[in-house]
Amino acid sequence: MSESGSSEIRPPWGRSDRFVPRAVLRPLQEFLDTSTASGVLLLVAVLLALAWANSPWSGGYDALWSTPVVFDAGPISLDLDLRHAVNDGLMALFFLVAGLEIKRELTTGELSGWRSAALPIVAAVGGMVVPALVYLAVVGGGPDARGWGIPMATDIAFALGALALAGSAAAPGLRPLLLTLAIVDDMGAILVIALFYTGGVDAGWLVAAFGMAAIVVLAQLVEVRASVVYVLAGLALWYAVYRAGVHPTIAGVAMGLLTPSQRFQQPRAVSAEARRTADETMDDPDPPDADAHWWIRLASLSKEAVSPLARVEHVLLPWTSFLILPLFALANAGVEISWAALGGALRSPVALGVAAGLVVGKPVGVWVAGMASVRGGFARMPAGVGPAPFLGLAIAAGIGFTISIFIAELAFGEGPVLEHAKVGILAATVVSGVAANLVLRLRPHDQRGHDRVLGP
Repeated sequence: MSESGSSEIRPPWGRSDRFVPRAVLRPLQEFLDTSTASGVLLLVAVLLALAWANSPWSGGYDALWSTPVVFDAGPISLDLDLRHAVNDGLMALFFLVAGLEIKRELTTGELSGWRSAALPIVAAVGGMVVPALVYLAVVGGGPDARGWGIPMATDIAFALGALALAGSAAAPGLRPLLLTLAIVDDMGAILVIALFYTGGVDAGWLVAAFGMAAIVVLAQLVEVRASVVYVLAGLALWYAVYRAGVHPTIAGVAMGLLTPSQRFQQPRAVSAEARRTADETMDDPDPPDADAHWWIRLASLSKEAVSPLARVEHVLLPWTSFLILPLFALANAGVEISWAALGGALRSPVALGVAAGLVVGKPVGVWVAGMASVRGGFARMPAGVGPAPFLGLAIAAGIGFTISIFIAELAFGEGPVLEHAKVGILAATVVSGVAANLVLRLRPHDQRGHDRVLGP
């Protein structure tokens, strides 16, 4: 069946065969639908931030992201700068999508069955513990040790982009394996942020946050389906978490995990209602829209034939992938790359610890833990994936850009130590991306099937 479903359906102008949609909009849409598109935009934002921060107009970069963002409405007040409005506010939507992905994987995806989930879970744990230990071994004690969580993260967009750039040299089973590993990694990062990168907690506001979460659960139990109720509850939850002193992006994760993964209507019942509506209505009623209420009701039923989880993810994913993450990169990747700055980073234990944790600790932790679980009969490799392709995946997991920078901001605040951490993250992103691509391409397409697939 075609996308429109019927030759009688009139496509919108943007999908018509006119010159502009055919020559411009359709190729653009096809690019945005690819798995590498968000990674490309993220890379463009990183390069733009670096170019801006190292240009004669670098003062404008700092001035822009230091712009005050103030909201004051009676008892509700916020006083942030533009960078923190992105990091604390917009990134909550990114973490909401992460929460939705985690919920889907736990209920119906790769994490729903222990046998299929064992490999990415064990590999992800190894890929979080070993980089943290490597970082601490390089940095030692003192205040710099607070950054131990920075090299634990995997950036889903960049890591999948590195995999996609390898093309047919990458075994098909690697993508879902990397995606699942990154989701488990996100769960670990969220837990680390909540437990170790949160300041003093205000008990009253924390109780209020739990109260808002309870209201969301209660609204679901009594089958409140109006989206506005949950949007308002989510905003209230975010504000309560923010005022409690817990990082407010945790509110996004909570809303994602609380979103129902079951549909309200069965597709068969909605299909029967659609046929009945078509039989009882006309194409050209008199007066026009005399039977509009039937079609409005059918549209509402059709929407409820898709789970709230899938609907919310469908709406938010393009915004987080193509706007919020590039904005985050633009706001946070502007690091000075002068010889003096690079010399300072090369002498900085934080920069070296972050880079070593991501480039060495991450692949070692992922590969050793994953292979040990497979050889011990505890887990199974996907079809067509052997030790060598899995090593390429483990190296790609060392691309920790987005969440690594996010944790670095929480660990060090503003100052030279944060800039050193960002240099380490950027260097590790480049090295891990290039190395992963080379390792994956060492396995020719016609030899992939000859990799010994391990597991009972």
